Amino acid sequence: MNIDELADTFELLGDWEERYRFIIDLGRKLPPLPEAEHNEANKVRGCMSQVWLHSQVTADSPPRLVFQGDSDSHLVKGLIALLFQLCSNKTPQEILATDIASAFTRLGLENHITMNRRNGFYAMVERIRALAAAQVHGRSS
Repeated sequence: MNIDELADTFELLGDWEERYRFIIDLGRKLPPLPEAEHNEANKVRGCMSQVWLHSQVTADSPPRLVFQGDSDSHLVKGLIALLFQLCSNKTPQEILATDIASAFTRLGLENHITMNRRNGFYAMVERIRALAAAQVHGRSS
């Protein structure tokens, strides 16, 4: 699902109670993160909740990043799923070119989640961007 599809879905849902349920449901549909990946290296700093993000590089040409994640918060897990809708299975260059902050604002999340959740969301965004940038840097050197 791209940002246009997500925005359309949010419009159809109408009120924020339904949108929160949708986000939480997205999180429930995430494939489970293997227990071994719940480690310090995958832990995202800056989140109030426990959050882990793991990435793998596909053998495709060009290579793509595929993300897995988990959180101890249902809403945050849903935000992870939203983020993956925008970033997972894309090339590092596509990820770096994605304006996630605009997508976040377009969905109305900027005004409907707490400051702490927002900060945590952007900590996840920064982690994903750093993983993508490391792939770009690793390929160009």
